[in-house]
Amino acid sequence: MNLKILLPYKIFANIKEVSSVVIETSAGSFGLLPQRLDCVAALVPGILTYKIKNEKEIYVAVDEGVLVKAGTEVLVSVRNAFGGADLGKLNELIKTDFSNQDKMEREVKTVIAKLERGFVYSFDKFRNH
Repeated sequence: MNLKILLPYKIFANIKEVSSVVIETSAGSFGLLPQRLDCVAALVPGILTYKIKNEKEIYVAVDEGVLVKAGTEVLVSVRNAFGGADLGKLNELIKTDFSNQDKMEREVKTVIAKLERGFVYSFDKFRNH
């Protein structure tokens, strides 16, 4: 299989001759082998594991995103990805960095909701005068 990990701003990895891929979804771990039927899966922050023929497993921390398998092509599109570290460091990275991003997103959404309420209130007040 050919595995391509895409970020919003660049191609993180393009790996040929991948023999297996294991990813994490909200329903649990999900494994792909070359003969598996085509599929789509929503990914949660976790560890993506892939193996190149006759080599050891390689680990990549990925943020939420989507996986598409079509034929021998496996495309993983995520917001963020980190590789090159041992499994323990990647797991810690997921817990700290990715959860911090989620916290910041919730705070931004709260601020936007307050701005929207203020706009609607002002517009309604203007309309009733």
